[in-house]
Amino acid sequence: MSKLISIIGASGVGKTTFVRALARAFPFQTAYEGHAERPFQALFKEDPRYALANQIDYLLECAEQEKQLRASPQPGLMDGGLDLDFHGFTHLFHQRGFLTDAELGLCRRVYNSLRETLPPPELFVRLCAQKSTIASRLAARDRINIAHAEDTALFNSLLDEWLVSLPPDQVLEIDVSHETLDYKKSMGIILNHLRA
Repeated sequence: MSKLISIIGASGVGKTTFVRALARAFPFQTAYEGHAERPFQALFKEDPRYALANQIDYLLECAEQEKQLRASPQPGLMDGGLDLDFHGFTHLFHQRGFLTDAELGLCRRVYNSLRETLPPPELFVRLCAQKSTIASRLAARDRINIAHAEDTALFNSLLDEWLVSLPPDQVLEIDVSHETLDYKKSMGIILNHLRA
């Protein structure tokens, strides 16, 4: 079973671009958040009643991606992932009133059932950036954004609450506020960590 790294952080922090940059520098098998391909994403953007269907779909999709990455001979690299979708986005949408308490409970049951059958990633790389950096990146993106720059502080507090429960050596935090989108400095940190 191959090892798995999950790149996590708030919307707009640069997870997808970071995964692409890492995959060019190291022979990873990759999985990306496929916003355009998800059947409920656009519906949820227009109608909050689709929040639950959207979250269940994402949780299942991430679990399927993890299975594929674990089966590959190369180490796996995920853009986001099962844990980020549950501890970050699902809880954010609950806080914003898109998911009821009962719907959050259902998502928790789905997440826990999936995680019982799949080992968690060996490493979570948390990307952090200033709110202004995230806001400008979100504004420049051509994709459906449910989370907004105004959600960044709340989203980060949800991640803090989850990540404090993990062993410290399972989490690597990198501030990418002042990096260009080739991420040369941060990629060096990750690659040195992998070699060590």
